[in-house]
Amino acid sequence: MTKNEFTLLYAIKKGGVQSCRKLSAVSGLSTGFISKKIKEFSEKGWIDTESITEKGLEELLPYKVDNAVIMAAGMSTRFVPISLERPKGLLNVKGEVLIERQIDQLHEAGIKDIVIVLGYKKESFFYLEEKYEGITIVINPEYNTKNNTHTLYLAQDHIRNTYICSSDDYFTKNPFEEYEYESYYASEHVTEKTNEWYMIPDGKNCISRVEKSGNEGDIMLGHVFWRADFSEALLRILNEDHDVGNYDSVLWEQVLAENIKQLPPMRIKTYPAGEIFEFDSLDELRAFDDNYVNHTNSRIMMNITRSLGCDESDIIGFRAIKEGLTNSSFVFEVKGKKYVYRHPGDGTESIINRKHEKKALELARSIGVDPTFLMMDDEEGWKLSYYVEGVRTPDYDSFEDSLRVLDVMRSLHEKDLSVSWSFFPWEEASKLEVMLRSEKGGIADPEFDKLKDAVGKCFSKCQGDGITARFCHCDTYAPNWMLTDEKTILIDWEYAGNADPGCDIGTYIMDSMWDIPEAERFIAAYCGKDMTDAQLFHYLAYTAVLSYYWYVWALYRESCGAVMGESLYNWNVMARRYSRYLVEKYSL
Repeated sequence: MTKNEFTLLYAIKKGGVQSCRKLSAVSGLSTGFISKKIKEFSEKGWIDTESITEKGLEELLPYKVDNAVIMAAGMSTRFVPISLERPKGLLNVKGEVLIERQIDQLHEAGIKDIVIVLGYKKESFFYLEEKYEGITIVINPEYNTKNNTHTLYLAQDHIRNTYICSSDDYFTKNPFEEYEYESYYASEHVTEKTNEWYMIPDGKNCISRVEKSGNEGDIMLGHVFWRADFSEALLRILNEDHDVGNYDSVLWEQVLAENIKQLPPMRIKTYPAGEIFEFDSLDELRAFDDNYVNHTNSRIMMNITRSLGCDESDIIGFRAIKEGLTNSSFVFEVKGKKYVYRHPGDGTESIINRKHEKKALELARSIGVDPTFLMMDDEEGWKLSYYVEGVRTPDYDSFEDSLRVLDVMRSLHEKDLSVSWSFFPWEEASKLEVMLRSEKGGIADPEFDKLKDAVGKCFSKCQGDGITARFCHCDTYAPNWMLTDEKTILIDWEYAGNADPGCDIGTYIMDSMWDIPEAERFIAAYCGKDMTDAQLFHYLAYTAVLSYYWYVWALYRESCGAVMGESLYNWNVMARRYSRYLVEKYSL
């Protein structure tokens, strides 16, 4: 069946046999073509005098849409602050929940079989199974480490003639049909430069290549339809890559771009401007739904308005900062000034005392080490800071940067500051170990006990060697430093307290991944020309202890659902490297 024949037969299926003029108006086909095909369809038994026949429906059957897959696993980090509190697909836009509106539109088109792939805050979507018939839920447990290629890989058993949708799309007109002739990607034609994916058409208006960013052209926007042959071909690529993981961190559109010549054709289907919306930021949503200008129903926005004495409409320019190991943060602007909001990570309340952190921040601000601190809620754990322009983190390969860091550490340690709590990394690691074994199913590392024993020997030997506790930061890795031309600022005081100064020295060395000679040079610069052998051993030992602490901490965080990635491995490497060196050199 040709595309025009399909278009006409489907138009008759939806509206019955009408005059050639009326069928031309709804199908876009010429009256001459329609007149000729009406006669052919009648002779073939596809239609009668009023409507499509059972035989006609059989001819349409290969083009019937089987189902839809709605991707709802991602965190939508660009949509801060709202996405920190609830998934983007559950936003209420102009009186309707985004994903519910999309499900309703699919149902209107006769598509009742809908698969929803969930990850981030997945339990928020479970109610949909009760509200709608035909919902199947698939869980993506790796939503925060793999991109939507993995989401589609997990849903592959359901993908045939299938719409591929995103839970956060908003369609002003229902774009879905009960039957589709060919694979296509929805698009909008733009005339200005954007950072979107552009589809470059061939002579048949199918995608010939895909380019990231451009000027005038057809951008990827909205839903996609995969015909069964396209589904089979693309899923084969995903399956072949699964064990290798080259595509784990990319969008499926990149898989399309790299394999376009090997895949069945995919048409570019361009919709008029204003029919498809993808809200990439709160500012974009506000432009569409003015209810979000002053009433986002966001606790985070309420925190900001109360703290800064502003209205929600004053808060603009949201930009996510790369998620940290413990928390998530974003930059925003109020009346020409920029701020940073820190949102506490799930599970951190069990390992961080927020009242202690707030006191530490106030101390750091009072001595000028962290002038960025504005305020903090010590019950909920959120924090507001001033944003500093033009900062960079220290370069571990630059000894000049290391000296700047050491100056601040030494100044902090020399001040007569004290708080009512302490940080003991060896003891804290032991507490986390107990939690891992008793609450989280144990520790999988078969060498853990051996590592613990080696680090314990290093820790025991440096006790009572004359180095006394000071008020310390205890988390001095490079991302917590902000360097400008004139200032060296130390931020994020979650782990601060009375502690061995080796906690600050050791953490910086640990994150640098330095070998022993580089660490010794750093320690010598800190101690000065009168450094003793005992001091050198002490700070090397604390590098092992701190590396071990952060390794156990990372194991615990991962047991809570966080993904520590390479950091967990690096901390294990440094704990082994430094403890082994000291145990062997000093025959511990």
